[in-house]
Amino acid sequence: MPIEHAMNTISERHRADILIIGGGAAGLLAALAARRKARERSIVDSDFRIVVLERNARPGAKIRISGGGKCNVTHDGAVGEMLVQGFFRKSEQRFLRPALYAFTNDDLRRMLRKRSVPTAVRDDGKVFPVSGRACDVLAAIEAELRDASVDVVTGTRVRSCLRQNGVFCIHTKMSDFFSSRLVLATGGVSYRHTGTTGDGLHIAASFGHDLVPSSPSLAPFFLRHPVAAALSGVALRDVQLSFRTPSETVSRKGDVLLTHKGLSGPACFSLSRDAADLMRRESGGEALVNFFPDFSAEDMQEMLLRHASAHGKQLIRKFLQLQSAIPSGMIPLVLKQAAIEGDIGWGSLTKNARCRLQRTLQSFSFGEVKAIPLDAGEVSAGGIALGQVNAKTMESRICRDLFLCGEILDYAGEVGGFNLQAAFSTGWLAGSSSASGSAGTGV
Repeated sequence: MPIEHAMNTISERHRADILIIGGGAAGLLAALAARRKARERSIVDSDFRIVVLERNARPGAKIRISGGGKCNVTHDGAVGEMLVQGFFRKSEQRFLRPALYAFTNDDLRRMLRKRSVPTAVRDDGKVFPVSGRACDVLAAIEAELRDASVDVVTGTRVRSCLRQNGVFCIHTKMSDFFSSRLVLATGGVSYRHTGTTGDGLHIAASFGHDLVPSSPSLAPFFLRHPVAAALSGVALRDVQLSFRTPSETVSRKGDVLLTHKGLSGPACFSLSRDAADLMRRESGGEALVNFFPDFSAEDMQEMLLRHASAHGKQLIRKFLQLQSAIPSGMIPLVLKQAAIEGDIGWGSLTKNARCRLQRTLQSFSFGEVKAIPLDAGEVSAGGIALGQVNAKTMESRICRDLFLCGEILDYAGEVGGFNLQAAFSTGWLAGSSSASGSAGTGV
């Protein structure tokens, strides 16, 4: 049946003025923003239907598990500071700027506070609900959706999407939906058990969008030979983690957590995107840790030489035990890698051995990285090329009246609530733009 005929014969239940595919952070905020914009235009709710299609039984799956179920909703600070701290690539900073100004971290916290979900800033700038419950954040958003008269249709996976004569037809197993404006907010491809299996990417590609290959971000390192099981759960504080190939090295400073499969923790998560890109290009690499990142190699050598002169009778093992950066369980591994006997003292240490110790302390090798798993990452990089989306409206430059937001886009932020805020903000801007009455400016 031609779409234009179908639009005249289908029930109102399958019509929408704005249809949003994906009920995550971006899609839900898109719905709220669309309703607010419609009301600003004095459009009665019953005359302007907003529908969210969500494949899961309940929306907000990744919101519920964010921050280990505590929901690191955003990061503190001005928009400019958030962009610099949370998104290291200049192209992403430029792209996200309009969205983060359209719906700021303060706007988000104000909305939650209105729903009796106050938030608090931690010392590291991360913002969590005071209750420590991610479900409270989702409940607040769901309450906003009810007041905004948004229809959320759950358990509905989109099978295909096409456009004819300015109308989008969205086919699901149960029925078809029709709308003149479409918002894609289906997420990336990480944590696939939450429903993010790349459906929206296929839809975007069908409308002519170029896709940057998906890659892991905020992901752990799986090592070819993990450390001893007894060290699983041990944290290395304020170290520098590096990923090295024969041609290039990328590094991050922060905490690293030893696991039964390899490495995790903030520094590892921050490094994973760059490391995965490098690993894909060069088919491998090794993970290194610098226990003394604030020392240059020369300064470290000088410090060890002074210490040897002043403490000739002290065992090297004892010296390592006094270093807060080196957990006691790591000391035998450090000595072995430096090829130094456990009972040798500073007075017996040769110059070559001291140089080996310095190199080991500043480039301890965990060996080959076997994998940086995409599905284990909290978010995925890659997706719809940013150049094909109007950053001021989130409208596609390829397909008129198609709006794109959230993790489906080719950006990825750091640990600390930046990705969730970007999803909220890009979703808000997409929803507001889709209901503004001036769509088409992105073409």
